[in-house]
Amino acid sequence: MEGDAVLAGTLARAKPVIRWGLGHALPRTVLRREARRGDLQGRMVVAAADGRDLTGLFEEIRAAGPLARTRFGWMTTTHAAVREVLSSDDFRVGVIGSDGSPLGRLVEWSAGEHLHPVRPPSLLAVNPPEHTRYRKLVTGVFTVRAVEQLRGRVQEIADGLLDELDPSRPLDLVESYCGLLPVTVISEILGVPPSDLGKVLSLGAAAAPSLDLGLGWRTFRDVETALAEFDAWLGEHLDHLRRHPGQDLFSKLVAARDGGVGLTETELKSTAGLVLAAGFETTVNLLGSGIALLAGDPGQLAVLRERPELWGNAVEEVLRYDPPVLLTGRLATRATEVAGVPLPRGALVTTVLAGANRDPLVFADPGTFDVTRDGARDHVSFGSGRHHCLGASLARMEGEIGLRTIFDRFPGLRVLPGGRRRDTRILRGYEVLPAVLTP
Repeated sequence: MEGDAVLAGTLARAKPVIRWGLGHALPRTVLRREARRGDLQGRMVVAAADGRDLTGLFEEIRAAGPLARTRFGWMTTTHAAVREVLSSDDFRVGVIGSDGSPLGRLVEWSAGEHLHPVRPPSLLAVNPPEHTRYRKLVTGVFTVRAVEQLRGRVQEIADGLLDELDPSRPLDLVESYCGLLPVTVISEILGVPPSDLGKVLSLGAAAAPSLDLGLGWRTFRDVETALAEFDAWLGEHLDHLRRHPGQDLFSKLVAARDGGVGLTETELKSTAGLVLAAGFETTVNLLGSGIALLAGDPGQLAVLRERPELWGNAVEEVLRYDPPVLLTGRLATRATEVAGVPLPRGALVTTVLAGANRDPLVFADPGTFDVTRDGARDHVSFGSGRHHCLGASLARMEGEIGLRTIFDRFPGLRVLPGGRRRDTRILRGYEVLPAVLTP
């Protein structure tokens, strides 16, 4: 019995190490090795983590054809091919080894017990028919109309955050504004009571890197701790919402039914975790990148001041020009063909969203940031097909309000030297954005 207990303890301690090794350390090591050998995918991921400009790589991949062969599969920066892969029933979400292989069984064995936004039953990680039932219930609550009804409250939150800023001294806008706006909004969507707001704010910031690849051990452990704490808090919060439902969207999701059947406890928790991590990370990146782009281009700001009706289009152009997510991947469920390129069953295709947004066949002069651009909304920054971002309407609305309000309040805003991009491989945005606010 004592030996069994020791073995069980050893295995429990080994699981997080294996999770980190398979999900982060090994991919990071292999990608860096292949980058040194010239592999396009390895070079792309390494250059993104180093914060380098990726424009040249986008064109190099495009020049290799609609689907470029890499050490890991295929990748594309062609707008049409990206849309086709993301919309086709011939592809599914998942990871290499998720087909019952020895590697897949090891991944499954080592999986943590708490929720995770990129593991089932997260909407990011399930396929039809589960995804169809699950998404129908969620989209029935998170409608465009329901999100639009939050507009007034989002404006109040943005105004309140800016009221707290001291324009007499430099500050980091990511910490003091870009991060706080989306997490505060998400907390209200989830019906977080005021007494728990600080806890959820800190958990949101800590859990956001869960969407990325190649995390260091310390960041990985911080993410896992935050997700476990959020999981535990959610259990209590769900019990409270069932007894005392509010007007928040999460209360409505708890009560939602399709044919008399609602979401399970695990699915509700997973949705909340996805809303927290994805809603925080993508919107903080959108706001930071938008501020940096507009503050660095007075001519574009002048256009927006003369034509404020263009703020919505300006958000689309920020999303096109510097999207919050670099790429995503799909696995072929059967032998198929994309853009005339035959693919075997199980093929991994990496769709470079940021590259597709620079496709000259779709966007004229794609390397130019232009808030008046016709067709800016044709970007694929929110994905496409059945996994099109559930929070796209909310992100657009928060982006429009967040950017317009800060530049209306502080028209002389200047971004200072010292801005630092995140060292993440899939997520794109600023980790630090120092600025001076001038009324």
